[in-house]
Amino acid sequence: MINNLKTGRILSIDAFRGITILVMIFVNSVAGVSSIPLWMQHAHGNEDRMTFVDVVFPAFLFIVGMSIPFAINSRLEKGDTFWQLQRHIIWRTLGLWVLGIFMVNAELVNAAATGISGAAWSLLFYICAILVWNVYKFKTSWISWCFKAVGAIGLIILAVIFRGGEDGTERLSPQWWGILGLIGWAYLYACIIYQVFKGVAGGIMLMIAVCIGYYILCKQPFMQQGEWSWLTLQSRNAAHTAIVLSGMLLTLFYFDDDLGLKGSKLVARVMGYFSLLLIAGVVLRPTYKLSKIQATPSWCLYCSGICVAIFSLLYFLIDVKHISKWTAFFRPAGSNPLLTYILPDIVFYGMLLAGIGLPAVLGEGLPGIAWCAFFAVIMLFLVKGLNKLGIRLQL
Repeated sequence: MINNLKTGRILSIDAFRGITILVMIFVNSVAGVSSIPLWMQHAHGNEDRMTFVDVVFPAFLFIVGMSIPFAINSRLEKGDTFWQLQRHIIWRTLGLWVLGIFMVNAELVNAAATGISGAAWSLLFYICAILVWNVYKFKTSWISWCFKAVGAIGLIILAVIFRGGEDGTERLSPQWWGILGLIGWAYLYACIIYQVFKGVAGGIMLMIAVCIGYYILCKQPFMQQGEWSWLTLQSRNAAHTAIVLSGMLLTLFYFDDDLGLKGSKLVARVMGYFSLLLIAGVVLRPTYKLSKIQATPSWCLYCSGICVAIFSLLYFLIDVKHISKWTAFFRPAGSNPLLTYILPDIVFYGMLLAGIGLPAVLGEGLPGIAWCAFFAVIMLFLVKGLNKLGIRLQL
């Protein structure tokens, strides 16, 4: 083990994850509703502002960081060798990249050139993804591998037949990495950093600063062209990694027994950390405006500070005061986040393929907002039912 972490699932982290996914479903749905307030819309790339919508993706990155120490230490405790652990990290990263790329290209299918409609191609992709990454409970493992093999072959076929663009000549490619793909990059870098520094809090904090510094370096004029320009391709991934590392550091403060942070010491450390993130964000904002689209340092630091505050409140309510019954509603999403994330797309493409549309009134204003909130809640109940049927995805 790298750190002496508390064992078992942490209910406050699961609750934070479940709440984040619920809000993510809502904001993804409400993005298609017209005539909604500015504070419910993503800020544009050229603006110096952010809304609560712009905090949802970094909140998920933050939670990924909070989970990494538990995941790595758990595998080591179970007896994984160094190379077995690296194989797991690489496999998980590849899975996130593949899912991200497929999800991005699902919106670009040229039905005539591909041979099937975009909705059908997308639904087949999600079915194959579920077959590959479902957690099977068969007594004989070869049955599980048969299902996974069918899913993998299906993904390969879908990738081969894919044609996109107006002229139908584009092949399946990372137009951009998609949300899951971006998480994959940040997850990979954070896992490497965690292992290199052996989970030492000071080393993790140093690397948060290094990631922010790397982004700033990439934005300098001499880096934008010439022999070093290729390094700038990773600037946003570095910024996202800083958020993941920020979540990782908070986990160490709260749950690493080797640090021995209890009571007033814990409160002082977390308050100091929160203040440092916000102060650094304020200092950098005049030069690097708040922008989710550009993944600026000020945006990363502000969002990390907000996540520190939100999780600390949840920890106080759930783990200190033991007010936790309400978290049961979010538990299915918190324990099965990947399925919860892709489920709205499965429903959307299923409705599209079946020719089912929503009334126009649900596409604008307050009725549209109310529908999106209702839809997000329905997704959580649907995930709960799928969990009972044994459909649980794990990368």
